[in-house]
Amino acid sequence: MLKRYGQGKYFHRAVEVGETIYLPSVTAHHYGADTLEQAGQTAEKIEALLKELGSDRSKIVMANSYLTDMGPKDAMNEAWVEFFAPGELPSRATIGVADLGEGVLIETVCVAVK
Repeated sequence: MLKRYGQGKYFHRAVEVGETIYLPSVTAHHYGADTLEQAGQTAEKIEALLKELGSDRSKIVMANSYLTDMGPKDAMNEAWVEFFAPGELPSRATIGVADLGEGVLIETVCVAVK
């Protein structure tokens, strides 16, 4: 069964198909923050969304993170390993992009299971 949550103008905040949850375009709360802070805030938002849907961070199987500057990728990685237990790291790609919007340094899309 297909379920959609949080309809926005351009997309839903989550789409669930069977036991799989798709989270699109998660960004930080405060765009004035540096990459480390934005990565941590993004992770917290992902955790909150998954909790609402009956899942959690340990069940993320894949993530794509988009950075406007690959220079501070190590800072993003630092936040990433603080967020996940070592044995629960999902597959991930980090992609450099030209622009994510004013002040947005990182955006993450992920897939989790229930």
